[in-house]
Amino acid sequence: MVDEKKVNQVADSRNGVEHGDPSGDPSGYELPLLLFAGFRSLIDQLHAELARQGHPDVRPAHGFAMQAIGLDGATAATVGRRLGVSKQAAGKTVDRLTALGYAERTADPTDARRKLVRLTPHGLDALARSARIFDELRARWSATLGPDRLRALETDLRTVTPPDTFTLDAEGWLGGP
Repeated sequence: MVDEKKVNQVADSRNGVEHGDPSGDPSGYELPLLLFAGFRSLIDQLHAELARQGHPDVRPAHGFAMQAIGLDGATAATVGRRLGVSKQAAGKTVDRLTALGYAERTADPTDARRKLVRLTPHGLDALARSARIFDELRARWSATLGPDRLRALETDLRTVTPPDTFTLDAEGWLGGP
C-alpha cells in the first residue's frame, strides 16, 4: 500500500480502472504480490515458531544459507554460488551462522588449502524443526483451502515454474551481481 492506495495506483488511474480490468480479472501486478504475501506469511510464521522452539536468532537468509551449506558442508564460494551472491556476502552470512552456533568452519579432508562450512547439531536442529513447522503450516493451508485446492495450487505452481530455474538468488532479482 502506498498512501492507502495500491502500489500500482499510477497504472490503474491511467487506465481509469479502480480494481483490475473491466472484465473483472485482477490487475496483473496483483499476482506476484499475492504470491509474495503467501511466501512472506509462511516465512514469518515459521520464524515465529522457530523462535518459540529455541531458535530466536534464525533469519530467512540464515535458513537459505543453511540449505546451501547442506548436510555434506560446502565452501563459502560454493555457498555464494548456490545463493547467487558473492563469496564475500556468503562469507559474512557464514560468519554470522558461526557466531550463532549454527555452523562451523572445518578443514576440507580432500584439500588442506580449503575450509568447509558444516552445520553444527544446533544448525541441523533448526533445519529439522523448520521442516516439521513447514509441514504444519502446509496442513493449516490445507485445512483452510481444502486438500484438493491446495494440491491443485501446488501442481499449478509447478506447471508455471520451470524446475531448473529455482535458485535462492534474491540478490540477482534486485540488481545484484
